[in-house]
Amino acid sequence: MGRLIRLPLQRRSTPGRATPPRAVIVSASVGAGHDAVAKELECRLAEAGLTVDRYDFLDLLPGPSGRIFVGTYHAMLERAPWTWKLLYGGLDNQRMMNGQAMLFSWLAGRAMRRALPDDTRIVVSTYPLASQVLGRLRRRGKITQRVHTYLTDFSVHRLWAAPDVDAHLAVHTIPAEQAEQVACRDVHVVSPLVDRRFTPVTKASRASARQRWGLPHEGKIALLVGGSWGAGELEHTVADVEAADPRLTCVVVCGRNEVLRERLLAAGVTALGWVDDMPGLMHAADVLVQNAGGITVLEAVASGVPVVTYRSIPGHGLTNAAALDQAGVAPWARTHAELAPLLDRAIRSESAVPARWGVDAVELLLETAGLTHLTAELPGVVVPLAPMENAR
Repeated sequence: MGRLIRLPLQRRSTPGRATPPRAVIVSASVGAGHDAVAKELECRLAEAGLTVDRYDFLDLLPGPSGRIFVGTYHAMLERAPWTWKLLYGGLDNQRMMNGQAMLFSWLAGRAMRRALPDDTRIVVSTYPLASQVLGRLRRRGKITQRVHTYLTDFSVHRLWAAPDVDAHLAVHTIPAEQAEQVACRDVHVVSPLVDRRFTPVTKASRASARQRWGLPHEGKIALLVGGSWGAGELEHTVADVEAADPRLTCVVVCGRNEVLRERLLAAGVTALGWVDDMPGLMHAADVLVQNAGGITVLEAVASGVPVVTYRSIPGHGLTNAAALDQAGVAPWARTHAELAPLLDRAIRSESAVPARWGVDAVELLLETAGLTHLTAELPGVVVPLAPMENAR
């Protein structure tokens, strides 16, 4: 079992308590989105004065099984995307989903219990299989703390619906409604947990970002992303974007996919590997073109960069694309013919979407744990998202 190193944050002391209350966050290094949300939640809970432990669910699995699991998933997306589409659809079957949940509960249940010491007041999962394990432990009385699931996807697959998880946090009414449709309990709409370095772009910040990254100062730039693995048909996307709008220069973030990066560089395309300063790079772009619907979409929204979805990866990429389109956050170009007008509309706009917010996720967690006295000095930072009729 591997405990992640806690961030070296300054924590305020809690009046009247010898030791601060503890929060436990369980994420998974499957892509980068689940971990990005968990890391930001860790920062904000630590700011509120809690001791925070963050675990990788893959490390809670025995032996090499975690590495085998994520390696198989990666191979499916990279080499045979249709297999992931079939599995994703199959897991929507209740019996198959229950079997998957039982397997991982058997593999990780004991380690998960050890990860929750008696002084734990807040438990949050940002990964569906971790939520399934926590929910089963909750039902059997093996853990007594309330368990929250933070829904990191904009669409909600049945695998997220662990029946014994106490509450679910969604970043928009669309995923909130989908969560209720698959019987998730106590659903709340919250402001997305996005790194606070993602701030609205300005003319000055755009010029500075382009200079730093060696990008053209004039003209329009489309930033293409395929998650931390550089998944999907990014080479085809480059050709399609440049054909759809010759004003656009493509910059591709390949993540850890060095093979893709080398191919793009050989073809004369600006291609980057793993980017640590994504907030800075985001400011260089006029539009983000994405295929998975992950955390990068919310980071672009926080930066005021319009988003277009194109050539979605199978499974969650397609369902996220539909949900983002329905919510008005990112229009979905389903065909090449639809791409040009959506790109034109995006680069002519001055902001991604109107600014509206859900409730603060940390304040909600502190309230449900009976720790409302810690909310007084929380930083008053909110993140813009899409229009919402109401917040649960």
